[in-house]
Amino acid sequence: MKTEKKGSAVLKTILFTEATNENIEAAAEIIRRGGLLGIPTETVYGLGADALNADACRRIYEAKGRPQDNPLIIHVPDSTWLSRYCENVPESAYRLADEFWPGPLTMILPKKDVVPYRTTGGLDTVGVRCPNHPVTLAVIRAASVPVAAPSGNTSGRPSPTTAADMVEDMDGKIDGIFDGGACSVGVESTIIDLTCEPPRLLRAGGLPLEELQRVLGTVLVDRCITQPVADGEHPRAPGMKYRHYAPKAPVTVVTGDGEKSADYIARHAQQGAGVICFSEYRALFPGRVIHDLGPEGDKSEQARRVFDALREFDVTGVPEIYAQCPDDAGLGLAIGNRLKKAAGFHVVEV
Repeated sequence: MKTEKKGSAVLKTILFTEATNENIEAAAEIIRRGGLLGIPTETVYGLGADALNADACRRIYEAKGRPQDNPLIIHVPDSTWLSRYCENVPESAYRLADEFWPGPLTMILPKKDVVPYRTTGGLDTVGVRCPNHPVTLAVIRAASVPVAAPSGNTSGRPSPTTAADMVEDMDGKIDGIFDGGACSVGVESTIIDLTCEPPRLLRAGGLPLEELQRVLGTVLVDRCITQPVADGEHPRAPGMKYRHYAPKAPVTVVTGDGEKSADYIARHAQQGAGVICFSEYRALFPGRVIHDLGPEGDKSEQARRVFDALREFDVTGVPEIYAQCPDDAGLGLAIGNRLKKAAGFHVVEV
């Protein structure tokens, strides 16, 4: 792993490849002393630091090039930690934790004073989740502090779903990266705001909206999921405001019936363009650079592949990218949201 000079100091990024007790303790020590650690979760890899250490969280923003008003999510090992860092925790939070933690669900709750405003992007609320990955849970318990962790990519780029992706963006910028294998979900956590009634979905993610509705009843869907946030509006959760998940080439998302969207792309994508398509339609795009998103009916596989598709096109140098988009049911809402944000909401409906 390479090193990066910071003043007179030299930062060497350690890559942990085995979940031994020694490596878990070494990784936890990075967190305790205010360092930055790449951590695996079931959703994407995160860039972790002690959530109670304002200076450590400042370094997260610096390493990512992340806007200072974009709040961080804190990661805890179980629901008993909620009352340590959140005020007035509602009964609904514990019901959701019982159903979905560990798992891809973040809950927005009023923060306690112990959580710095640097961590929350200046908000009086904080997002909390319990990740479903044994390595990261072990590191949090060993560090004995909650871990603030946005996705571990350079701000604006596609989120990392492997340790290699994190190395590409963060080698030499952070203290360590823990390789926990490929992420099983592939899109970030779902974010639900429990400070309002009815609860409001702020980010579509690895837990489908329908599952939240099953437990909570009515859940409002924030307009940020389907359209850009207005200039000057303060984001209440990560990923709401800024252009996100974006590769270097411009992206056009095509929604609607699979056959019709494939036909539109075949007629409009120039030779050498990048195409993100469902498996069934690969043959329709000769002369283009194709990334197979997975079968049209398999949204779990599409979720695992979507960030790989966006990231890999940066290597090919394609002049433009067209992407087929699933419908909004189940994980389709999250997949479509990531594609549309990558496109700056440049969407064609067919």
